[in-house]
Amino acid sequence: MSALDEICLIIGGPQGSGLETSMSILGYAFARKGYWFIADREYFSNITGRHSYIHLCVSTLPVSSLRYPVDILAAADAETIFTHFDELSIGGVLIYDKGVLGKKLEDIPSIEDTTRERIAGKIKELGIQPTVSSIVNHLESSMSVKAVGVDYQVLLRGLAAKYTIDPKLLSRYVSGIIVAMISLVLGLRKEVSQDAVSRFFRGRPIIAEQNNALIDSIYEMYSELAGIVSLDTPTARPGKLMVVTGNDIVAIGKIVAGVRLQSYYPITPAADESFLLEKYQVIEADESVIGPIIVFQTEDEIAAVSSIIGASLTGARSSTSTSGPGFDLMVEGLSYAGMNEAPIVITYYQRGGPSTGQPTRGSQSDLLNAVFAGHGEFARVVLSSGDHVEAFYDTIDAFNIAEKYQVPVIHILDKFLANSLVTITPPDPGRAEIERGLLSSGGPNYKRFDSSKLISPRAFLGAKDTVMWYSGDEHNEYGHIEEDPVNRIKMYSKRIEKLELIRKELPLEKKITLQGHDNPDFILVGWGSTKGVSLDAIRALGKEGMRGAYVNLKLLWPFPGEEFRSILERFDKEKIIFVEHSYGVSLRHLVAMSTGLIIEKNIAKFTGRPLTREEVVAGVKKIIMGETLRMVAFHGA
Repeated sequence: MSALDEICLIIGGPQGSGLETSMSILGYAFARKGYWFIADREYFSNITGRHSYIHLCVSTLPVSSLRYPVDILAAADAETIFTHFDELSIGGVLIYDKGVLGKKLEDIPSIEDTTRERIAGKIKELGIQPTVSSIVNHLESSMSVKAVGVDYQVLLRGLAAKYTIDPKLLSRYVSGIIVAMISLVLGLRKEVSQDAVSRFFRGRPIIAEQNNALIDSIYEMYSELAGIVSLDTPTARPGKLMVVTGNDIVAIGKIVAGVRLQSYYPITPAADESFLLEKYQVIEADESVIGPIIVFQTEDEIAAVSSIIGASLTGARSSTSTSGPGFDLMVEGLSYAGMNEAPIVITYYQRGGPSTGQPTRGSQSDLLNAVFAGHGEFARVVLSSGDHVEAFYDTIDAFNIAEKYQVPVIHILDKFLANSLVTITPPDPGRAEIERGLLSSGGPNYKRFDSSKLISPRAFLGAKDTVMWYSGDEHNEYGHIEEDPVNRIKMYSKRIEKLELIRKELPLEKKITLQGHDNPDFILVGWGSTKGVSLDAIRALGKEGMRGAYVNLKLLWPFPGEEFRSILERFDKEKIIFVEHSYGVSLRHLVAMSTGLIIEKNIAKFTGRPLTREEVVAGVKKIIMGETLRMVAFHGA
């Protein structure tokens, strides 16, 4: 096989078997060699046992999306082979455990009935038996797949003989076998992989040594497989790279923004952000201390949002992170923050709903919830980020906007961005400006809600000779409860008219961006994590002679209607296609409400799995050819 400029893989096994560790180690190894990659983790919501997998693409050029078919399928168990065998490309590579060759589909208790029936149907169509051995034979004979059988038990027993390892824990090293085999097949030097292992297990040298011993054994035993699939050398060395998840980069952004209190109640996929902040509550650099950051796990989400409101009134930059069900519980506090002009930041990671829904799967179906949740009318800002780099700068912007305009800011992301691991060029903290807005030292007769200005200078609780009142009720300039109709109009209008000020003052690039061809054949419109897959699809279609452009909505509320109109009115309306992870494609409704533009064409996905490049490509072609107005994508196990 000649060297490729991009290779995609699936690594599958039971939840809890170390697949996430494999993803990180391979990420470090690829980054060290100068490759770009993106990896998505798909998993069930139970703690252990059910099928999970990593879908990963590594490239010589920046890559922001996943694709099928994959070039390598690495299976930790039989279920992975049954679930993903038909996603392997012709001439691809299957890495599997020889010990599962005799497994039958009916032997796998963890497969859901519907999934089992679907797999059985595919196997029947192929005219083969529902066994691993029959599938392996089919892949070799009909798909020219290179099937690499590895005796996992022999390798694990060899490791156990060399080190004193509890036999019950030996299965944890299967992920080490997977990493070693993939590294070998891709032609990575073993020192690169071993360095990545040592980096990942920093602080646990024995575990690193044991995994590196596995790599030694595999490189020696299977040396003839070295480089049977190879990547081209990156043509432009990217220089220093970061390997981060979306949760990581938002947490890093909060540190740079100067957050001093982060509260949370554990929930997927938001919690990892708070865990990273806990790790770096105190950072020592150049003999000085950055922080501290108080990371506060509360008894529920109501307490989480209430605590950051209290902290913000003392002058501390404060935030919380949550997902759909948690955000719902925060809504009363959100309204209270709106009434009291309290600058808070809620990082809202969407997942599959409604109710508990699919708690470990992705979605963008909470857009209208973020924009409209709450009782009464009050000013709020909703920001979205299209990728990990945007998420860093947007996190800092969220705090600046919250404090400058004294409003709650909802930074809305999703599970795909939160859990995907990518290589990025490190953001520049030097570009991060901190704006704390109008401040006051307070003093006697201080009016916290001074109505002579739309934005009243803030004094902090505890300011000398200063008394402030905060209530959920309507209030006068001092904060005293007052229901007089004239006062009501004055204070109510003061709060809401900030939206127009925000709409006017935020620069265009923080509201909406346009990328792509000046005279496109089609225009994709989206927000959040659909940006990466849309841009990659546009590049793929460009190779077929189709010109595309992408409109990325960053400011979702107050909606930048004037700017949106001015951009889209340059193009034929019939060329516009919305892309979103939801059934109803909520952005269409927000656009229609804010601008009057009715756009029918859309590509939607609501399985909880990420949109893939070929799905967007196929959707654009079908819609442009007039075959349909709407394409619903569904690929992914």
